[in-house]
Amino acid sequence: MRIYAQRMCTNAQLAMDWDNLKFFLALAETGSLSRAAKQHRVDHSTVQEVISDLRKRFEFGRVVFVGDRGMVTDENIDSITKDKHGFLVGIKRRRNAQLDAWLDAVDDTKWIDCPGGINTRERKTDPRRTRAQEVPSGDPDLRVIVIDSDERRGYEQAKREQAMERARQRLEKLKERVAAGDLKRPEKIGAAVERIMQRYHGYRYFDWKLNGGALEFSQSETHLGREKNIEGKYVIMTSEKGLSVLDAVALYKELTDVESGFRQLKDVLAMRPIYHQIEQRVKAHIFVAALALLVQRLLGRRLQEAGVDLSPARAMQALSTVRLVMFRLEGQPERRGVAGGCPDARLVLKALKLVDQRLPAPPEGEETVT
Repeated sequence: MRIYAQRMCTNAQLAMDWDNLKFFLALAETGSLSRAAKQHRVDHSTVQEVISDLRKRFEFGRVVFVGDRGMVTDENIDSITKDKHGFLVGIKRRRNAQLDAWLDAVDDTKWIDCPGGINTRERKTDPRRTRAQEVPSGDPDLRVIVIDSDERRGYEQAKREQAMERARQRLEKLKERVAAGDLKRPEKIGAAVERIMQRYHGYRYFDWKLNGGALEFSQSETHLGREKNIEGKYVIMTSEKGLSVLDAVALYKELTDVESGFRQLKDVLAMRPIYHQIEQRVKAHIFVAALALLVQRLLGRRLQEAGVDLSPARAMQALSTVRLVMFRLEGQPERRGVAGGCPDARLVLKALKLVDQRLPAPPEGEETVT
């Protein structure tokens, strides 16, 4: 979950309450106020008090919650709208009675191309297309936007074909067992088919029946057609009237940035696992991880301010080409210098205003500068 807040003033009291932080993380992980409350053994009213306390500490005004499909419940939406806040959330595609109507309302002449992010621009191959359009929601207080992504379609198509092939192979083997007389009772055959269908989502792709004791299966035109229709598409819903389609898509896609930040916070840093025994060290570890994430975010901001079209990850990779070079020749004093690195590394150093790469002279009698 990402939170966009309008500050009511600039003098925020930023003292952190660790108990509130634990609840806030639980809220982000569970996606539900009630589940977060249950996990921390507090009731709904206490949860509201905690959120009010966080708003007071950071002096938030109106808040717009941005969440993914797994975080969408009627309780979440009611809680957000009750306090006059806003939301922008992903909608579950399957078992959604309105999805087919929304997709049918798409007009192929009204797609709006979405600009690719920096990671897309860094790819060596041609960037995949992402486009979006708003469709009638059926509710005057809600807006529905359908997003179509070539990259997502390629991924989902590959996963669907893989699942279909695995289900088909298992069904073929089961069909042979039935034909050989190894399975005769219809309830046993049905149970075996059910296990295959459940494991590989077979009901999305195949129909089956028993015909004279023989197992028959075939591709389902209805179900398979629906799967192909939703491949590459996802739907977002928002209460915000002032957002353009492109702004809404950009905000939703920034969830990927949040997820990346969480992955970096939990990264094990090319070191052996670290086990902490006391709370103070746990807090110190979290602080160091948060500090590293802050450094990366600041790097991204400096690159953006300097007009350098590189992601922080690509910039760090480029900086790894900068080398300290030492020359040792017989009968001569050791000489040291810094190799400038690749062209991208020089752009990054310039953006950080690190233009002087000469090494400082170490104190007399010392080899390095401390």
